[in-house]
Amino acid sequence: MQVRPAELDAHLAGALAPVYLISGDETLLVQEACDAVLAAAGRQGYSERSVLYADASFNWNDVVQDASSMSLFAERRVIDVRLTGAKLDRDASEVLRSYAAQPADDTLLLIRGARLEPRQRSSAWFKALDGAGVIVLVWPVGAAELPRWLSARLAAAQLKLQPDALDYLAQRVEGNLLAAVQEIQKLRLAELDSPISLHSLASVLEDAAHYDTFELLDAVFAGDGERVRRMVAGLRQEGVALFAILGALTSQLRRLQGGGGAPMPPQRQRLVQGFVRRLGSAGALDRVLAQCALVDQQGKGQLLGDAWLSLENLLLRLAGVRGLPSLETELPYLQRP
Repeated sequence: MQVRPAELDAHLAGALAPVYLISGDETLLVQEACDAVLAAAGRQGYSERSVLYADASFNWNDVVQDASSMSLFAERRVIDVRLTGAKLDRDASEVLRSYAAQPADDTLLLIRGARLEPRQRSSAWFKALDGAGVIVLVWPVGAAELPRWLSARLAAAQLKLQPDALDYLAQRVEGNLLAAVQEIQKLRLAELDSPISLHSLASVLEDAAHYDTFELLDAVFAGDGERVRRMVAGLRQEGVALFAILGALTSQLRRLQGGGGAPMPPQRQRLVQGFVRRLGSAGALDRVLAQCALVDQQGKGQLLGDAWLSLENLLLRLAGVRGLPSLETELPYLQRP
């Protein structure tokens, strides 16, 4: 059966399943879910653990052999299998389906890894594990959900922030949950008066925001101009190359020109459709690509001006912000003598 991360603690208070599969791209949340399973197993007498790393050369029969071998030190044990990015082949599928049909006695099999693709979640081995044990799919905490997630974390640490301070914290740690947890621990040690004000928070907070290029493009597609502005500043401060952002943007635009390429998740498809509607037509992509070429020339010194400012203006205009200049209109003033 599938259990949401928020329901996991309640589930672990009862009898444990023989198999757990925990996957997701949020490394911190996957780790915490696995730690919760291991802690519950320890309370229920699983006193030995073996760790197996399932890379491309991994022999999945080792799981069966490990489960069937006698232990000299414990009556109950955990087999902790860590997927390292390699996709599960036919042998892995057969082993997992066979094991799920008849799990080893007094053994808990814990499998952890990154987010599973839709095809993997519809595979025979996934369905077998779903029927034999518990599956926990950990989804990313988006910008909209982050304040609520932070509030829950703060409450667990017996902390409370004023509303403007909570918004400020969410902006500063967006995209980096590990940094968020570290900042909450820091606030707890600071012993500030509750509810913590924005001024008090800012005095102890470090900028832990971490954005990647594709998150920036998602913000552009979503029409979130304020977030785009923050993310461009963050990426520039982190030393990300302007051409890396520009290359990702032009790649996405050309993909849209060609009809979208491979199927996209529904949420991202809605973002892209809203972006194309904001442009007015798919044909407007040609003009946007032409503006990208001008930013590229500016970044290479072939045109005068600040390429980062031009890129920011372009991204903000694509996000729907009006009244910003374009390089096309300023081109006569940017030519080198």
